Amino acid sequence: MAKYVIKRLIGIIPILFLVSIFIFLFVHLIPGDAARLVAGQDATLQDVELVRKELGLDQPIYKQYFSFITGVFQGDLGTSIKTGRPVFDEIAMRFMPTFWLTFWSMIWAVIVGLVIGVISATKRNKWQDYLGMFVAVSGISMPSFWLGLLLIQLFAVQLGWLPTGGLESWKSYILPSITLGSGVAAVVARFSRSSMMDILKDDYIRTGRAKGLNEHKVVWGHGLKNAMIPVVTMTGLQFGFLLGGSVVIETVFSWPGLGRLLIDSVAFRDYPVIQSEMLLFALEFILINLIVDLIYGFLNPQIRYD
Repeated sequence: MAKYVIKRLIGIIPILFLVSIFIFLFVHLIPGDAARLVAGQDATLQDVELVRKELGLDQPIYKQYFSFITGVFQGDLGTSIKTGRPVFDEIAMRFMPTFWLTFWSMIWAVIVGLVIGVISATKRNKWQDYLGMFVAVSGISMPSFWLGLLLIQLFAVQLGWLPTGGLESWKSYILPSITLGSGVAAVVARFSRSSMMDILKDDYIRTGRAKGLNEHKVVWGHGLKNAMIPVVTMTGLQFGFLLGGSVVIETVFSWPGLGRLLIDSVAFRDYPVIQSEMLLFALEFILINLIVDLIYGFLNPQIRYD
């Protein structure tokens, strides 16, 4: 397995290199002039050109890219145009709030989704199944920003139980994590239901029942583990999406995370921060896929890594 992991990690380098080219070109297609924003609207044309030269934006695009990618390989992500601080510090300060929000969202979403999915599969076409799928479809269909505003109105404004936004204590995680994880819980419920229904038709499940094993052990002890492989694949992808896609939720809840940082950076045309953050999101997706592949081996020892 170590050889497989090393091979995959080495393969990350050319992938990130290609991704960095697309990201760099995409970022520089954003309308607007960063030099004008830094110099101010009242600055003269000479002042704007001076700022442009100081930021290196007067250089040809290939030279700007070479400077960026060279810095990345040297561990230097550049300096934020907006704050003047190192980009690494800006991202490091915002990373953990987003990571923990995503982590807790995934924890409750996977647990609730699995329970709903397994119960729906074992109680197929009964009221438990209909109720579970109604909840799942509602979770997928409901826009996350609308759910977030609804929760703020109910639990923060009307009842006063939880803060409306920001990051002050553990209570600050509750409403954003429910909002962020609701869609994932719905998808996990549908995937686990479908996977579990296929597993329950297998011969070894019928054999277990014929040997007199109780239904709880057959379903949760033998069936669930084998039904987890497609669910793990989907969950890994969802985790990557949540890490990089929590922009709307962080805006609704004034969350000091990477999503807010990305929005602020785009508004200010802060190219070094945008490029570095998007490259980080790409790296997260790749690493999560690697972790998912390794989990396959744990769930099914018959899987071999070449």
